[in-house]
Amino acid sequence: MPTVGWIALLAALALMLGGLFMLRDSGKMPISKEKKKKIEARKAEIEAEESAEDRETW
Repeated sequence: MPTVGWIALLAALALMLGGLFMLRDSGKMPISKEKKKKIEARKAEIEAEESAEDRETW
């Protein structure tokens, strides 16, 4: 394989690995306590609605 091919292959590999590392790092962002409370409240609300719907279907 010519040198240009190897360079292109290495560049493509570097771009893919860089994207994966950026995704991994962005997944560790801290969530504030206020947002956690809102998320938990919304989750509880959705679960209550779903359980009410389940009871209606039976």
